[in-house]
Amino acid sequence: MAYSLTLGTISFLLAVIWGRPLITLLRRWNIGKGIRIEGPQTHQVKTGTPTMGGLMILIPVLVITGVLNIANLMGFTLIGRSVLVPMGVMTAFGALGAVDDLIGVKVIPTGLLGRYKLLWQVIFATITALFLHYGLDLRSIAIPGVPEKIDIGWLYIPIAIFIIVGTSNAVNLTDGLDGLAGSIAAVAFSAYGVIAFLQGQIWLVAFVFTVVGGILAFLWYNAHPAELFMGDTGSLAVGATLAVVALMTGQWLLLPVIGFVFVAEALSVILQVAYFKLTGGKRLFKMAPLHHHFELLGWSETHVTQRFWLIGILSAMLGIALALI
Repeated sequence: MAYSLTLGTISFLLAVIWGRPLITLLRRWNIGKGIRIEGPQTHQVKTGTPTMGGLMILIPVLVITGVLNIANLMGFTLIGRSVLVPMGVMTAFGALGAVDDLIGVKVIPTGLLGRYKLLWQVIFATITALFLHYGLDLRSIAIPGVPEKIDIGWLYIPIAIFIIVGTSNAVNLTDGLDGLAGSIAAVAFSAYGVIAFLQGQIWLVAFVFTVVGGILAFLWYNAHPAELFMGDTGSLAVGATLAVVALMTGQWLLLPVIGFVFVAEALSVILQVAYFKLTGGKRLFKMAPLHHHFELLGWSETHVTQRFWLIGILSAMLGIALALI
């Protein structure tokens, strides 16, 4: 754990140091976020804020993890294959998010068409699920209170695909307020870092806290008022990577608990759309995702972020407790 926490600190320092040059480059290249007109009016002042801030997280994490595991990766050992999964997922989903961000800034404000983005997410998730199942022989589910993990065989593959795609999009939907998605993600990763440590997966613990360090560095610049947005580059990659970490611990059944805020945000969108169609135009929430609903109720942006973050901490605590049963 000392080694992993040290890596997290190093990741934070490297990311913070290169964060300022990254912001400068993004501004020079006019890679600024467009704000939805139908969104809360207080957000219009954020128009033009540099996006693709996920690069601040991804690059230090991939470099540190790659350098420290170069022997395992080249030898394709069990640890090498294991490290390759979250690294590959972070790279693939980060690249997809970067394409979406660039199209949104330079071509069409709405970015990559939803169906194409979902298609690529499913493709990447399918490759990942197959590698987890056949490459790492993961096929079980851990249930709180049950001593032994339960082998679910090939059903692991479609479940893993759903978890990866769902979590990736849930984090993406949560990324709408300064510091919100990053703070919740840092807590969720930390929780799974503790779970992995209790399982003795030391290499996974090191990776997880390297990610936490990168996210905390991003939050340094994303704190209200944000100088930098995560963008799909970060949110899609962070969400998919969190899902993979959960799958690799076997405690993926606890992901809706540990990532309760992400689930609530995604469900609010699903319920809003369904209710709108069923009632012929009525709305269940003032606005979805859920954080905008509370903004329109009169909560300030910082109040929403801090209160959701507190819920995230409590959810993570409960998740770890359930993992110990």
